[in-house]
Amino acid sequence: MLIQAGELARRAGITVRTLHHYEHIGLLTPSSRSAAGYRLYNLADVKRLHRIQVLAKAGMELAAIKDYLARETRPLHVLLDEQISLLDAQMRTIQTLRKQLLMLQRGMESGAEPDLESWLLTLELTNMYDRWFSAEELRELPFAAHDEERSREWAKMVAEAKALMAQGCPVDDEKAMNLATRWMTRLEEDTARRPEFLTRLNEMHLVEPQMREQTGIDDETINFITRSFGESKLAIWQRYLTPDEMAFTRAHYFDRMMEWPPLVTRVRQAALGGLDPQSEEAQSLAKTWLELFQSYAGTDPQTQQKFRLSMQQEPHLMKGTWVTPDLLQWLQQAVDALMRKRYGASGSS
Repeated sequence: MLIQAGELARRAGITVRTLHHYEHIGLLTPSSRSAAGYRLYNLADVKRLHRIQVLAKAGMELAAIKDYLARETRPLHVLLDEQISLLDAQMRTIQTLRKQLLMLQRGMESGAEPDLESWLLTLELTNMYDRWFSAEELRELPFAAHDEERSREWAKMVAEAKALMAQGCPVDDEKAMNLATRWMTRLEEDTARRPEFLTRLNEMHLVEPQMREQTGIDDETINFITRSFGESKLAIWQRYLTPDEMAFTRAHYFDRMMEWPPLVTRVRQAALGGLDPQSEEAQSLAKTWLELFQSYAGTDPQTQQKFRLSMQQEPHLMKGTWVTPDLLQWLQQAVDALMRKRYGASGSS
């Protein structure tokens, strides 16, 4: 028996977008597709989704779940014991917050604090961040800081996005692309330019209803901003590519976009951790990077050179990538090592 994505999402209490995200990151891949192209899931897929949800609700990050399901080197009960310990710690934190709020409630007169609801919502959001980030990480994450100016700026951008969507504004309209650029630039700043923070915030948005409710950022808004920001880059590449090259890039640019933040995170951690770019692990990362790049740039060396040239000459193309010069330098060394190994092996055969 096979079940379509919409039905599985409804029965599992998640969104179809969540299933698509799981597929993009290689966590849950549909067993087959219908003749019309619909994703189809079998019993094994449903069982895997159940395990994913159990582990996610226990506080485990999606990357860790994927790693566990791929290797399963430890018994599940051992992993659950660890997650239970983490939940116990979180419950103690929640109890502490509850006591603080009760004290606040008893100490305030009715109507004495007109913005109490907003303040309580901020506390609620802070508590949610505590479930996803360590105390040290929260000190480094601007997004989690109490900053009225930042909150107003985000609320303004969200309202602007919803207004443009309500007007039926195309994603390649200048107003939409300008907003998307401001959005992504601010997002990069408010995640301290750390891709691992972006990855975790994306996961929070998927599984934490409070995140969507309090920020007003729903799936439709994210898709609008993502598409508009992508269009702003496609407009630049159109000046560098032939019509055929551009047609291929436009057809595939968005296909694997959700795979970039986790990969940039892994490359950054490898570079900061001092991993030798010549190592097998580094070359594996370089290979994955090249595969993602080729998924929209194609395999023609001349076409790829056009992309590299545009990256050098167009600063906008590096916005919203979380890629730094140091990361690129390390990655280039890993790519060079991979190429020497690949062509060296070919030349010796």
